Amino acid sequence: MPSEQQAQPASALRRFEAVLGARNVVTSEADKAPFLREWRDKYFGKAAAVLRPKDRVDVAEIVRIANEESVALVPQGGNTGLVGGQIAFDEERQFVVNLSRMNAIREVDPTGYTMTVEAGVVLEAAQNAADEVDRLFPLSLGSQGSCQIGGNLSSNAGGTGVLAYGNARDLVLGLEVVLPSGEIVNELNKLRKNNTGYDLKNLFIGAEGTLGFITAAVLKLFPKPKGQQAAFVAFETLDEAGRFFVNARDRAGFQLTAFEIIPRIGIEFLLRHVPSVRDPIDTPYPWYALVEISSGESEDHANALMMAIIEGGFESGAIRDGALASSETQRKAFWHMRHELSGCQKPEGGSIKHDVSVPVDTLPEF
Repeated sequence: MPSEQQAQPASALRRFEAVLGARNVVTSEADKAPFLREWRDKYFGKAAAVLRPKDRVDVAEIVRIANEESVALVPQGGNTGLVGGQIAFDEERQFVVNLSRMNAIREVDPTGYTMTVEAGVVLEAAQNAADEVDRLFPLSLGSQGSCQIGGNLSSNAGGTGVLAYGNARDLVLGLEVVLPSGEIVNELNKLRKNNTGYDLKNLFIGAEGTLGFITAAVLKLFPKPKGQQAAFVAFETLDEAGRFFVNARDRAGFQLTAFEIIPRIGIEFLLRHVPSVRDPIDTPYPWYALVEISSGESEDHANALMMAIIEGGFESGAIRDGALASSETQRKAFWHMRHELSGCQKPEGGSIKHDVSVPVDTLPEF
């Protein structure tokens, strides 16, 4: 919150406490510490306090007070980000606004294939709420047990389902947002066909909280797959991986719901640091892919389609070896490996995090 006048943190603190209650304005160094530590221990921040609003009205009041007192606000969800955007670095004039208390699932509408949730809802809780009504919310990340919807949308998260379902931007119908002025904008649209006026939601999705606080969202739900099958396949080169991907996509279309390329070094990190992991293929190869098929028909259809894709890969020489999940337990074990890839890097020391997109045919060169 920019201002020409000097910040008054003590005055702001008193006013924040009057709105939120003293227990929801965290000021002790020990209690602030978990909110100021980035997951990889790369960033250790500082803040005047951590504010914990319970609803959109609280957030609007926080923003109004911050404007009047000329202090800065740093939005934070589950604090799982890996680039430090959720960390404050000024103990004099920056306040972290953690939205974890705003965790209500306001509505699940299986008929309309929508779900309305607050920003502090944990991603896995949203997935489970959809599953309970035989629907799918397809956003899936390694941190899904602790990351929150507000952060997912503010960072336009991709996740492992992006191939079939798109980024977070593609999974949202409407938003509720508190603007920097303190005004509450309610655009919680539930209609898939909405051709009226400006598409305001896409200003805020991916904006990292710079244009306002996302406080709630209407999310798209999808039919649950009737059957799924996963396989680990191995390649000598990324050219082979690219060729196999194109053939698999041609054969399966949007039933190919995941194609996650993993280098050998990632497998070695997993084997060193995650005790439950076993090497999926006996012979080491430079490159692997975790491939998943989701069928709208049946488990047998998913198995048959995966077998056809794998056989085609062997016949064309695109893949060198492979392991097919023989049970749901093994399918989940494959995905456990994928989701542990971030965590297993931490014991190895510093690593550069990136989320780069390039056209498929330029991947080997990149």
